[in-house]
Amino acid sequence: MLQLNVKNETSRLRAVVLGSALNNGPTPSVEEAYDPKSLEHILAGTYPIEEDMIKEMEAFNQVFQKYDVKVFRPEMIENYNQIFTRDIGFVIDDVFVKANILPDRNRELDAIQYVLDQINPSKIVRPPEEVHIEGGDVMLWNDYVFIGTYKGSDYKDYITARTNMEGVNYIKALFPNKIVKEFDLVKSKLEARDNALHLDCCFQPVGKNKGIIYKSGFREEADYVYLVKLFGKENLFHITRDEMYNMNSNVFSIDENVVVSEKNFTRLNAWLRNNGFIVEEIPYAEIAKQEGLLRCSTLPLIRD
Repeated sequence: MLQLNVKNETSRLRAVVLGSALNNGPTPSVEEAYDPKSLEHILAGTYPIEEDMIKEMEAFNQVFQKYDVKVFRPEMIENYNQIFTRDIGFVIDDVFVKANILPDRNRELDAIQYVLDQINPSKIVRPPEEVHIEGGDVMLWNDYVFIGTYKGSDYKDYITARTNMEGVNYIKALFPNKIVKEFDLVKSKLEARDNALHLDCCFQPVGKNKGIIYKSGFREEADYVYLVKLFGKENLFHITRDEMYNMNSNVFSIDENVVVSEKNFTRLNAWLRNNGFIVEEIPYAEIAKQEGLLRCSTLPLIRD
């Protein structure tokens, strides 16, 4: 049996589900695009090809092997995007929460059923239908659970609005001992540079007390100020609009001092190294074209 344990984003990783780019399917049509960034690349003819994405994910896998992390991969579904395992579920403490994702992505959960079979069934929960919540919006920081949401009255019109207030309240009820804080995110269907698809597109903790943040990703300045007060301004690396677009906040921590990052994130990677982090740089720029990066393609199960 797998003894689940995830309390934050940075403790030593022991087991993870890493997505897969095998048999990823053809380039989606314009109508099938889930987010403005994919749409941009579909229209420009620069949408990533399977072969390149497989290479990038293999580079990520090699880093996990180097640090002796147990890696599970989803079973292959033909012609189907299975890269972003972060969306389909997440672990808080020792509980696996199945996400209510966009309905046509339900098969992705079936593809990791063999992993779920190794978890105590009483520790797996599925929220009711009206609860929308995706793993990219759920950020753990010990006693805190940070959740990205969208409070606009036009929520239902936005395919990029993935977690609702019902989702936030569900987590509050499930974990009454946690401080659950929601953040209202900026959404756009058309301009990827102004679309925080998930909370990890504009914020993520690294190490023990540091973080990467994009101020304009928050609809309310008070939400941004809350994080600045909590972490301290000197501990936060502020990214630019273009760095947000390139997903600089979507790195992934294997340990409190080990961060996997995209090799083109020169400014961020230098800051991390200056602050004592080991930075494992890998190529991930093709996968990034689908508005998802390193954190999005992982589902951590066990951290020390």
